[in-house]
Amino acid sequence: MLVNLSIKNFAVVKQLNVNLESGLTAITGETGAGKSIAIDALSLCLGERADAGSVRKEASKAEIVAHFSLSNQPAAINWLDEHALLDDDDSSCFIRRVISKEGRSKAFINGSPVSLQQLKAFGQYLIAIHGQNTHLQLLKDDYQRKLVDQYAQHTPLEVEVRNAYHFWKEKQVELKNLQEKAEQRANRHQLLSYQVEELNEFALAEDEFIELEKEHRRLSHGQTLLEQAQTSFYHLYESDEGNALSIIQSGVDKLSELEAHDSALTPIIALLNDASIQVEEAASELRAYCDGLEIDPLRLQQVESRYSKAMELARKHAVSPEALYEHHQQLLGEFATLADDENRLEALSQEVVEAKQHYMSACIKLSKSRTAAAAKLGTAIEEQIRQMNMPHAVVKLNVTMKDDKPPAAHGLDEVTFKVSTNPGQEADKLEKVVSGGELSRIGLAIQVLTQDQYGIPTMIFDEVDAGISGPTAAIVGALLRKLGINSQVLCVTHLPQVAAQAHNQLFVTKYSDANSTETQMLPLTRQDRIDELARLLAGDKVTNTALANAKELLESAESN
Repeated sequence: MLVNLSIKNFAVVKQLNVNLESGLTAITGETGAGKSIAIDALSLCLGERADAGSVRKEASKAEIVAHFSLSNQPAAINWLDEHALLDDDDSSCFIRRVISKEGRSKAFINGSPVSLQQLKAFGQYLIAIHGQNTHLQLLKDDYQRKLVDQYAQHTPLEVEVRNAYHFWKEKQVELKNLQEKAEQRANRHQLLSYQVEELNEFALAEDEFIELEKEHRRLSHGQTLLEQAQTSFYHLYESDEGNALSIIQSGVDKLSELEAHDSALTPIIALLNDASIQVEEAASELRAYCDGLEIDPLRLQQVESRYSKAMELARKHAVSPEALYEHHQQLLGEFATLADDENRLEALSQEVVEAKQHYMSACIKLSKSRTAAAAKLGTAIEEQIRQMNMPHAVVKLNVTMKDDKPPAAHGLDEVTFKVSTNPGQEADKLEKVVSGGELSRIGLAIQVLTQDQYGIPTMIFDEVDAGISGPTAAIVGALLRKLGINSQVLCVTHLPQVAAQAHNQLFVTKYSDANSTETQMLPLTRQDRIDELARLLAGDKVTNTALANAKELLESAESN
């Protein structure tokens, strides 16, 4: 609940600090005194946009601080904890809003800067403000449907319908995309069919082209390779005129005879011995190479043919010959995907049908729940407003499932709020039947009936009793007092019957001089309340009769 509100240099308020109590608090004062100033200030604390006009004349900034108690408010505490804004004392919270004369704004929760979006998100757990025009929402079809849903408390059914709707829409979009690309896919499929068939027929293996290239070079230079290899072998090992091996060995023999005269020849002889071994091994390898080297014109022709075909296909597909195998695999994958898309198209069509059936089934369940809740809510509203000088009122909340209306995430139901206020009058839509005062009474009755569903600790009503008077005002006051049993209720009112029902009362007064105007909000004692109620009853000239009536009003409210 709201514990304290501090306002500095806001509008006509220079300095205001007011403590708030639980129960129903009435806010009264003369017309134009600024009774709604506190509500405007609280609206800023809940994330409403501010402008430079909010700052009091000649002040550099306006500042509003609201102190809330979070006792028995786990949702608010959890939100603060999730956003790392929870104070050491988790039983209270401070919201601070500062507006500069240039119109710039800063917001803080427990001393930490926050955005307006965060203020709005957090504010929904703290306060619900019902202005003079709030009940006009009752005339909107969407609000009437939401009202029934809130009263029914069938969130799981709403979630099921919403999820089913979005799933159905996703499937429709997927199907549409597949259908729109059908011609393009068919053309691509035809092209790939030819390309894949050609590459399948050639069937180039992985890394085959590299091996083909090597073999082609070897076979095409086979005669030269053989001749040069044989010549090298001859000079290394077989030449009678002096081959490399015999020359090295002769050098070893001669140097060995001289080694005894100079030990420096020893490492040279060792190197020549190694060279002799290496030459002999090379000659052996060359002999084997020559023996194994075949000149095969037929194989060369086969390799040349496959090598040329690979080059031709690579040019045709605009890839390098080395990448032809990978390109083939990619085309195979794409070809398979296109085939899968065709199969997917048929399956997806069935999925769309099934998704729609699921959505319709969920809508039917939700509609049945709404119908049952609407009947109960209509009866409950009717009982409440009959106590508010509408004794012949008949309330009907009709729920009609419209299969022909565009599907929506909230279902297919059309909820119509119909009322009859006079005997024999046929029930019709609210805007055609009720007056402004009657609409306010219906709205207030709904607030009383749904207060448990809201779960908001503080409710503010800004002259929602406009357009009513006399006995009806007393009943409205009693209802507000009833709301104040479980919630903190602040009500700006000009009706003594409503103010008398309050547990607490604040008086708004305005002081003016030649230079400035200032508004103050003062808590009233019991005697002050009697004087203020008398003023509301009689106007500026307060008589003894008015004072007696005011005292009687207050005592009557206190006795209930």
